Amino acid sequence: MVDVAVLLSVGRHPVSGRARRAPTDARALELALSLPPGRRTALHAGSPDSPALRDYLGMGLAELTVLPMAEGRDPTDALVARLRAAAPAIVLTGNRAEGGEDSGTLPYSLAHALGWAIVPDVVALTLNEDGSAELVQALARGQRRALRVAVPFVATIHPAAPAPRPSAFGPARRGRITVEPVDAPVDTALAACAVRPWRDRPKRLTVGAPGGGSGGALDRLRAATEAKAGQGRLLVGPTPDEAARAIYDCLQEQGMLPR
Repeated sequence: MVDVAVLLSVGRHPVSGRARRAPTDARALELALSLPPGRRTALHAGSPDSPALRDYLGMGLAELTVLPMAEGRDPTDALVARLRAAAPAIVLTGNRAEGGEDSGTLPYSLAHALGWAIVPDVVALTLNEDGSAELVQALARGQRRALRVAVPFVATIHPAAPAPRPSAFGPARRGRITVEPVDAPVDTALAACAVRPWRDRPKRLTVGAPGGGSGGALDRLRAATEAKAGQGRLLVGPTPDEAARAIYDCLQEQGMLPR
């Protein structure tokens, strides 16, 4: 039996801005629930009143532990102390949050403080009887890499991991939210940042000089409309699932699909 801890954050819908399950955190919980029986510890650092926490409970969690802290606080020390007390063999988390700094560095800070290895962009996880784990890591352009890692370790979950199960109303109501008070310092890096809504910036055309010649209207039109040839990956006789996954990963890398 292997104990697994899952770090869960509150996501934010990109259009409405409403609170929701963070996509990759929900995938991390899905991987944890699919592993053989063992203790499952779910941790959230933030407000215990967020309605999105019930969505995680609806996936089959019996209990979710919340380390309450106000917005703008640094959760690293509180999470490290809680993980040391729980002593899990594996810590799973999403690769990036949807609120705050969105830097994706928290798992690395936790792994450094705990002295554990960290494996990024995991899409599959199985456990071996010898105490190691078999991981599949997502690489660029749909490629995959198989790894064997000894526990304990921290793993961040890639958006290409298996989709999370729907949240059921009954388990969401019956699940318990346990609050454990902690002291968290102010996040000085976030406090020094200026937060404003993101907006797409116009692209600057750099073909030639204005006013005829090689920098005429035709060249500027080509620069704005023509797509540069990329270095693709040749798939010979792929299965439908492999072909679909390669197309999906390519569209994500080109920014045509959300990560």
